[in-house]
Amino acid sequence: MITKDLEVLTRAGIHARPASEIAKTASSFRSDIFFEKENMRINAKSIMGIITLGATYRTRIHCTCTGPDEEEAMAALTSLFERRFEQ
Repeated sequence: MITKDLEVLTRAGIHARPASEIAKTASSFRSDIFFEKENMRINAKSIMGIITLGATYRTRIHCTCTGPDEEEAMAALTSLFERRFEQ
């Protein structure tokens, strides 16, 4: 299991397009990936779950990856957040 705090660096926060990019990236891995914010824990492979976090600019999201490709999954998600959800 790997855990890391990821920070939302886009001024608009996480809305539909970034949520879709996050879910698509997370779904490409076999590992279980969860995001936590305050008392909410969601599956990072769910677009609706990601949107319900209500993550705005500078929000810190605790990410947990567990599984056979957890390191690759965490690296991909970290990169996605650092690139502000751009390809």
